[in-house]
Parts: sequence; C-alpha cells; structure tokens
Amino acid sequence: MQTPSTQRTGLLFGFAAYGMWGLLPLYWHALADVGAGEVLAHRMVWSLPTALVIVALLRRWSWVSALVRQPKKLGLVVLASAVISVNWGLFIWAVSVDRVLESSLGYFINPLVSIAFGVLLLRERLRVAQWAAVAIGAAAVVVMTVAYGKLPWLSLCLAFSFATYGLIKKHVKLDGVEGFSAETAVQFLPALGFLIYLGSRGESSFVSDGPGNALLLACAGVATALPLIFFGSAAVRLPLSTIGLLQYLAPAFMFVLGLTVFHEEMPPERFAGFGLVWVALAVLTWDALRHARRGRAALRAAETAAAEAALAEPPVAESVDR
Repeated sequence: MQTPSTQRTGLLFGFAAYGMWGLLPLYWHALADVGAGEVLAHRMVWSLPTALVIVALLRRWSWVSALVRQPKKLGLVVLASAVISVNWGLFIWAVSVDRVLESSLGYFINPLVSIAFGVLLLRERLRVAQWAAVAIGAAAVVVMTVAYGKLPWLSLCLAFSFATYGLIKKHVKLDGVEGFSAETAVQFLPALGFLIYLGSRGESSFVSDGPGNALLLACAGVATALPLIFFGSAAVRLPLSTIGLLQYLAPAFMFVLGLTVFHEEMPPERFAGFGLVWVALAVLTWDALRHARRGRAALRAAETAAAEAALAEPPVAESVDR
C-alpha cells in the first residue's frame, strides 16, 4: 500500500516530467536557427554519454549482456530507436517552423491512437465510453481535414509515431533508463556520422555559432534524459490512472506556449478540432476514473468477504494426548 507521502513525491516527479516535456518547445525554439537535422543529431549523440553516466551511478549493467544475447529483442530496440527518431525530428522541425499548436494536437490525439492500436493489433476489448472517445477523436480529424482542405499530417505523424513507439516498448520490456540507454546506443553512430559530415562541409553550427549555441546543443542529452528519469520515478509511486491523467499536461503546456509565447494563429476551425479532441479525452478520463473506482470497490468488497468468512469459520479442535 502506497503512503500519502509516497504519492505526493510521485506527483511531484510526475509534474516535473510532464512539465519538462511540455516546456521542451522553448528549448528547441532557442535552437531554431540551427537545422532540425543537426539539432536531432546532437540530441542523439549527447544522450548516450548522459545515459552512460546514469547507468554507472545506478550500477545497472547486467541487462546489457542479456539484451545482446536476444537478437529479436535487440531488433525491436533498433526499430524503437528509428521510430522515436522520426518523432523527435518531426517535433524539433515543427517548433522551428512555428507549428507548436499542431504538435500539441498530435500529443492530445496520441492516447486515442494507442487505444486504437490496442484493439487492432493486441485484440483488446473496449468499453462503450472508450469506443465513443475514439469515434469523437476521428471526427475531430475529419473536421480539421475539411476545414484546412488537407489532413493534419503533422499531428497525425506525431501521434502515430509515438503510439507505435509505445507499442514496441511494450514488447521490449526494458525500463526507462535501460530502454533510453539501449536506444541512444543505437542512435549514436549514425548521428555522429552525420555531424562529422556537416563539419567536413563547414556547415556545423556547433563550432561556428558561438559557445552559447554549443552549450545548448551539448545539453540536449540532459534535456532528453531528465524528464524520462522523473517519469520513471513517478511511475513506481503512482497508480496507472493518475499517470494517465498527468500525460495531458505536456500537450496542454505546448498549447499554451503556442498561443501565448509563439503567437500562432488559432482560427475557429482549429478550435473546433481541438474542442472535439478535448471532449474525447474528457470521456476517456471519466471512463478510466469510473473503472478504477469500481475496481477498488470490488477489491475492498472481496477483502471484507474474505475477512468475514475467516471469522465465521469454526476453530479446529486440537487433539490432546493423555
């Protein structure tokens, strides 16, 4: 049983994780003059030494040899690395071209895509409210497609890539630090090769745009790792239902940044699409809370019945040798 103190600590870690993820557009916007490809490559390159420091501090190396001996699992790690690279690259590019609102929509849609994946690929059964939420989310995409005259492809690519990443991670079964370390190890050499190529052509901003720019690029690994560590600390202290609610903080922060800091346009048709997505998420949240509450009530009833049965059971007579 988790104590109130443990849950409070978990909430602090959860707010820190999703808050940092939600504020990442500020970080990538500070690097907007650097090409998105170079920023992505630096994020990958500097993530590996960050991961190695974390693993060394935790003294958790045993998983490495176990992973190398499992080619299928290693293949899934490579696939996860490729998918999250696409997600990272799209997000960094979106911030650099002032499309933060579209990015936030993608991460709002992500839970609905994950549910759809569960049905289509894992044969999970949905409750009525979950079906309704997915249908409302699909309607939101239709509304924005009709209003804009084209699919909101950036939002959908971000949602589907991150949902695919989550699906692969479900099968890899490595925890946050281990998964992050394995994936960045896969990303490191291709990213380093790309940076060397840029340097050979005299196109590397790391050495030409001053120490401030170089420091921001070098700290990209820390900016990637810190929220992941905080998330891992929250996940072991909080119920899954609470984590599910906290995940909406990141796109909410992005949405606010897009409106108030980056001053992106928000025409009525975009508000309509966002509004439908928020209705879908409200339905999904209500259903998750109700289901969790019923589960806790059923558990308490079962515990009470077991205790009453134990009290009602007659004592066993002991035989005494004369």
